[in-house]
Amino acid sequence: MTGISEILVLILLTCAVLIVPRMMAPAPKKSSGKKLKKRLSATMRAGIVLSALVPVVSALTLKPWAGNITLFIITGILPVALGWACFWIISARKN
Repeated sequence: MTGISEILVLILLTCAVLIVPRMMAPAPKKSSGKKLKKRLSATMRAGIVLSALVPVVSALTLKPWAGNITLFIITGILPVALGWACFWIISARKN
């Protein structure tokens, strides 16, 4: 009987997450007069693409699942994290 009750709980949670928010009325939006659409610049888009490509290329060349996990972290993940950290710091100084 435990399996059936667990399945029913999962169904209940799924319904609560997917259906209940659609049944509730949306909150009224505040209109500020000007609608601001912030678009991504070309450099930001390039940064996002590079953030995805660097770990993938590093993983394909180093094969971290074969035991090179430390080298993969150093060459694949660390440069992306440091790059976005520097971007975050520099963008804070501009504002």
